[in-house]
Amino acid sequence: MLSLTIMAITFGVVFLAELPDKTALAGLMLGTRYRASYVFAGVAAAFAVHVALAVAAGSVLTLLPQRLLQALVGVLFLAGAALLLLKKGDEDEENIKAPADQSFWKVSGAGFMLILVAEFGDLTQIMTANLAARYDNPLSVGLGAVLALWAVAGIGILGGRTLMKYVPLRLITRIAACLMLALAGFSLYEALAA
Repeated sequence: MLSLTIMAITFGVVFLAELPDKTALAGLMLGTRYRASYVFAGVAAAFAVHVALAVAAGSVLTLLPQRLLQALVGVLFLAGAALLLLKKGDEDEENIKAPADQSFWKVSGAGFMLILVAEFGDLTQIMTANLAARYDNPLSVGLGAVLALWAVAGIGILGGRTLMKYVPLRLITRIAACLMLALAGFSLYEALAA
């Protein structure tokens, strides 16, 4: 059953966690070199694969006893918040090998491979798995996560530099970390109260 509340929570957490990540930068770099729609097609497909893997992993976690699951999810949210807060802001830009021709398949393939490799095991993939385990609603979590990742990619492709002029990256990172801390606290409370 689709839950708009779970979708919205997932969208917010994943969007805020991914916005300061390398995806917006990679999308911006590809988007300045190639047709935006071609880049987005490849990036969107890669994110769909990542979300499917994360939701599947989270669904497996739901097989654990409820108290253990809530404790594990809480600890993983705490780790995610710590990673965001301790993350260095001066990450090196990743080198993107430009395809020689500008065809749809070459450009979208470059975007797909870049995101597939760069985002595997990324914080947002782990957070998506946590949310899938927490809410036991893979469809709502999956849709919320993929829409958030597509939104960040679109922002990066179409205007990441402009957004970053108006909204400090540090603020976005701190808001995402606070949301994860709140989710961690709620999960740990449920684990101890159960």
